[in-house]
Amino acid sequence: QVQLVESGGGLVQAGGSLRLSCAASGSILSINAMGWYRQAPGKQRELVAHITKAGYTNYADSVKGRFTISRDNAKNTVYLQMNSLKPEDTAVYYCKIWTWTDDYWGQGTQVTVSS
Repeated sequence: QVQLVESGGGLVQAGGSLRLSCAASGSILSINAMGWYRQAPGKQRELVAHITKAGYTNYADSVKGRFTISRDNAKNTVYLQMNSLKPEDTAVYYCKIWTWTDDYWGQGTQVTVSS
């Protein structure tokens, strides 16, 4: 059984910052990639940021220069530092991990940015 526990969401004013964390635990032999997705009301879930085991990253165009993804392989944890937040960043944020055989989702954490 694999569990992903997310934390760090909340309410913030436009221009503010939040840091999301997602810790994986359970029967995990090796995590390859890790990532963050988000889903706003009435919209499809979209990839926000992705990081490989070697540390290569890619970002959605809408967050480039504002968000930074990082990971701590020893802790099986992925982070998302979100700066200069905008109201359009409001969504439920989900972490995801990929192993050699499966992929797993976190339960989601709400991020709300007020104008």
